[in-house]
Amino acid sequence: MTALVQTLIALLISCFRSRAALQMENTMLRHQLNVYARRQAKPRLRPMDRILWAWVSRIWPGWQGVLKICKPATVTAWQRKRFRDYWAALSQKKGPGRPPVPKEVQDLIKQLASANIGWGVPRIVGELRKLGIHVAKSTVEKYRVKHPKSPSPTWKAFLANHITNLVAIDFFVVPTINFKVF
Repeated sequence: MTALVQTLIALLISCFRSRAALQMENTMLRHQLNVYARRQAKPRLRPMDRILWAWVSRIWPGWQGVLKICKPATVTAWQRKRFRDYWAALSQKKGPGRPPVPKEVQDLIKQLASANIGWGVPRIVGELRKLGIHVAKSTVEKYRVKHPKSPSPTWKAFLANHITNLVAIDFFVVPTINFKVF
């Protein structure tokens, strides 16, 4: 009985609506029927259906009363998601991270590091700045030539070279009564 009363009220209201509004409502109701007629257990909306409802929600103020296949909040969620995805894709076009260092600068860093073994990273950065090339310390560390051996001898090398002399050294001190050392 309530369905009959609702139908009569809808018929009475439709007498006072414009022809364009009635055609729009009729079109959108037919679309929902087509979605139901796809012979699936649960009707699923395709991406084009979502785009259609998002578009209709922007141009037609009465879209919420006609929508029966899903909730109006779902349509606004689709719009928000599409908006987020659009701006996320737009902001990721450049790619993350620093811009790559040109090959010429990489070669120059390698050349400076190999020609001047005693120079550290800060010195190479300073020399590059004098040439008008501004790079970070981490960039120079990444591209400079790493020497396998340190330029100065290590303690191990010192002891190996002087082992014969160290044997003759007396490590004990004997003071005399006059406070002289033998």
